[in-house]
Amino acid sequence: MSILDRLATNLGRRDDVPNQELAKELAQKKDTANIQLLIQNLSHPDANIQSDCIKVLYEIGYLAPELIADYAPTFLDLLQSKNNRLVWGAMIALSTIAHLKADYLFKNVEQIKKAILNGSVITVDRGIKTLSTVANQKEHYREALLPFLLDQLNQCKAKDLARNAEVIAPVLNDQARTSFVNILKKRIKEISSSSSKKRIEKILKKI
Repeated sequence: MSILDRLATNLGRRDDVPNQELAKELAQKKDTANIQLLIQNLSHPDANIQSDCIKVLYEIGYLAPELIADYAPTFLDLLQSKNNRLVWGAMIALSTIAHLKADYLFKNVEQIKKAILNGSVITVDRGIKTLSTVANQKEHYREALLPFLLDQLNQCKAKDLARNAEVIAPVLNDQARTSFVNILKKRIKEISSSSSKKRIEKILKKI
């Protein structure tokens, strides 16, 4: 059975368990040949196959990011895809390898920003994670990216505030800390969820 035959779509499955199991197996075996085959099939004529391939790839990224890190250019290109599943799947993949490819991603940061500004909830969420990880690698990356990240914090939906704040908080420098705190103090009034408020209060207390 080929690697494509084991994708959820070709097994007649509507859940992601086969894709997750396949990712685990490929990561454990460090099966670079079949990982490359998945990359090649991101342009498969069947959109369901494309979706399964990106799912397996970012699941590999969670487990062994070094196995997909060299495909960063491919994932960046997918941010411009008309298939939204590929867009947010590619952003998840980038978020798993951002610590390994920070220099490359910083050079291409405008593509990531554009995807965040125009993207779905998952694209925005993982895009913020990607940029926060890149920012944490070098001080001048931090200085360059924090204004954009703080702007996203200021503009995001109230329900996403706590999650985004938790991702951005570890990246803060002294200059950005005051703005970060002010944004949270101002926007906490918009939060209706008690658990989200507690998460924000915890961040503020820690800072």
